Amino acid sequence: MPSLRRQPLTALLALLAPFLLLLGIWFGGHPRELPGFMRRIFVAHHETEVVDVAIDRITHGYYRRVSQSELAGAAIAGAVSSLHDRFSNYLTPSEYSHFGLDHSFSGIGVEVAEDRRGLRIVQVFDSSPAARAGLRTGEEIIAVNARKLEGLKRGAATSLITGPPGTNVSLTLLRGRHRRTVTITRATISTPVVASKMETADGKKLGVVALSTFSSGVHLEVRAAVEHELRAGARGIVLDLRHNGGGLVNEAQLVASIFIKQGLIVTTRGRSQPTITLRATGESIAKPFALAVLVDRDTASASEIVSAALQDNHRAIIVGTHTFGKGVFQEVEELPNGGALVITVGEYFTPDGRNLGGGGVSEGAGITPNVYVAKGVDGAAGLRVALGRLARELK
Repeated sequence: MPSLRRQPLTALLALLAPFLLLLGIWFGGHPRELPGFMRRIFVAHHETEVVDVAIDRITHGYYRRVSQSELAGAAIAGAVSSLHDRFSNYLTPSEYSHFGLDHSFSGIGVEVAEDRRGLRIVQVFDSSPAARAGLRTGEEIIAVNARKLEGLKRGAATSLITGPPGTNVSLTLLRGRHRRTVTITRATISTPVVASKMETADGKKLGVVALSTFSSGVHLEVRAAVEHELRAGARGIVLDLRHNGGGLVNEAQLVASIFIKQGLIVTTRGRSQPTITLRATGESIAKPFALAVLVDRDTASASEIVSAALQDNHRAIIVGTHTFGKGVFQEVEELPNGGALVITVGEYFTPDGRNLGGGGVSEGAGITPNVYVAKGVDGAAGLRVALGRLARELK
């Protein structure tokens, strides 16, 4: 008999279940429609609810149509901007789809840095459309197809320059007070990550190994390049880290370990990150050789980790200018809309305990070179100084 009395209740609950499920889903997507007391119980973060309400009201009440995804992206970008951290960014789905791709792209063949008026050219690739058009290191790109770049983030500005191979792009360039406009046909560009060559200074053979970024597995390429130059008779190596904006911290550890047999490389710390101490792996090149590291103001992040580790461990002389001074590291977190957050999660410290940055909100101290290059560090003059000083280190 008790089981018979429970059957109507069970049947009623079975009938109500789909309705309650649909009601829960609807209120989950429209939390502001809940009664006040229920909203306080079921909505965990009232602050984010306010953002949802604002976006919903703009979407439905603004005089022209605006998509919710566009407004949500702007809200995220605004939240990141409020950090006043130049290394933290919001990447739209379109920007994130191009983030971290290999070193083949369609463009004009320049490497650029963010500048107050637009983009500053820090490298022009050999045999590229930019080289053929006469673009030079140090010039500023202030407009693309007549659109001014001032105020745009680096990613947004460079996206205006890249495009399908065979299409044209118009650049307005500034050097000092001289302004010019050139039209360049885009092409597929392949940028070398590691390049090496042999040079002679004061009658001594010296190898030059240039590294453009600390991408996954690059330490194997650096090691192969250094060993190749040593087998060819080089008595010393110039590690060229000019214009190298960094990359993976573990690759910085492995590259530094090519030159340092034992010792501290870097320590990282963060509020939500465990303190991590990275040491030399013990797999350095056994053959002795002199070492110099060539740096400039665009040497940053992982490049500064390697430079500082070699300097603090008294393994190399640093030649060039003060480096960028980053001192912090970021993580990339994908978002449900296909975009991503790139946010600062910690700081790193050199073997001597120095932090080279300003926390992302101010200019950092960077690395002070042992040999300062007053003029022309980004060109042939900088390399000549590094080679000359390295040659004097050799008996």
